[in-house]
Amino acid sequence: MTEELQDRRLEEPWDVIARLVGSRDVGLGPYLDTLPPTEVARAISRLSRQDQTALLTLLDSAEAADILEEVSEAQAGDLIEDLPAPKAAAIVEEMHSDERADILATLDQDDAEAILRAMDPQTAQGVRQLLQYPNDTAGGLMATDCLSYPDSCRVSDVLEDLRLHGETYSDYDIQYVYVTSAAKLTGVLLLRDVLFAARERPIAEVMIKDPVSVSVTAPLEELQQIFDAHGFLGIPVTGPAGQLVGVVRRAAVEEAAAERSSGLFLKVSGIIGGEELRSMPLASRAFRRLSWLSINIVLNIVAASVIAFYQDTLEKAIVLAVFLPIISDMSGCSGNQAVAVSIRELSLGLVRTGELLHVLLKEAGLGLVNGLVLGGLLGAVAQLWKGDPTLGIVVGAALAANTLIAVCLGGLLPLVLKRLKIDPALVSGPLLTTVTDMCGFFLVLKLADLILV
Repeated sequence: MTEELQDRRLEEPWDVIARLVGSRDVGLGPYLDTLPPTEVARAISRLSRQDQTALLTLLDSAEAADILEEVSEAQAGDLIEDLPAPKAAAIVEEMHSDERADILATLDQDDAEAILRAMDPQTAQGVRQLLQYPNDTAGGLMATDCLSYPDSCRVSDVLEDLRLHGETYSDYDIQYVYVTSAAKLTGVLLLRDVLFAARERPIAEVMIKDPVSVSVTAPLEELQQIFDAHGFLGIPVTGPAGQLVGVVRRAAVEEAAAERSSGLFLKVSGIIGGEELRSMPLASRAFRRLSWLSINIVLNIVAASVIAFYQDTLEKAIVLAVFLPIISDMSGCSGNQAVAVSIRELSLGLVRTGELLHVLLKEAGLGLVNGLVLGGLLGAVAQLWKGDPTLGIVVGAALAANTLIAVCLGGLLPLVLKRLKIDPALVSGPLLTTVTDMCGFFLVLKLADLILV
């Protein structure tokens, strides 16, 4: 047995898993338990589609659920969509309530509905309820697996219930116990207080009254602010009538914030249509990238048309070709900084879509200062290189003016796009790049046409 374990350590984990799956080895589960969660996710992504499906089929539902909770939601959804609905339903039922909804939300509606129909009706109803809420709200992030007791209960009633149903509650992420009156949240019990309180004491006397809670529609930004201000591990979530509907955990909010940042980075980088993993089908990945690259090539052709229009000027002062990419790139970088600040302030609620003048004035001052500094530096370099003060003036003035335009435009674009209900993270960058390229090329060549040629 020792030699067999040693041989496995010398193999790549995905090779071992593929071999164990192929031979239907009972040691598959124990071997997976020896791997760190990140290594499990990496190994599964290297398996063939057939081996991935066979792996989840061979494991019992609880083991398969543990694996799916360790990988990303997109990868988990990708893994279960090929499973028979009954097997997929059995796996999903073993997950925490918030994880169930998150994974089913990544599937096509028909696939998700087939799994829901195969689940326990009561559990499926809870998942359907969670699927109604946007992912970045308290309702979309909350877990419905929480403990609550009527305020008429005594401490002994709570302790007895915990003792009788300990096996069921062991799957809950219990940090607090909530107290309700006619289903409405009235207080919160710390487990420590429950353990040390007199058994016959009413829990209404032990609870913390009027606890901090959030509405089911509370956005992610509000949840982040509450957790930043308090050391809570979880916050109760209430419905329209004040009824307790779940609890949102600090870890869930932190994960959602990280996913939003990751999604924003992907969109800015031109990856649209959701998360992309290299384990996904080639056609799907190619479509996600080409759908945006094809738009970008059109925008770049539009920008290049300015150079074609001033072709004669460029031929007479060919040295300008050296400075064109510098001016367009530097201006684009300045504009993207303004885009990032505007998107960040929009997400934090620090600026609203109608505050265009406020943003314009703030960015104009910054753009003017940065433009003069950068334009002065590039103009000095041009003059020292060619010994021509006029060339320095043309290049420096063009960069200064284009930086001012780029910064102002970069600050305003996210607000305008947000108001038009267009994702600013996806559209701002390419639009800004096209405009700054066009303006930069135009300014350099027009000034050269007036002064140099």
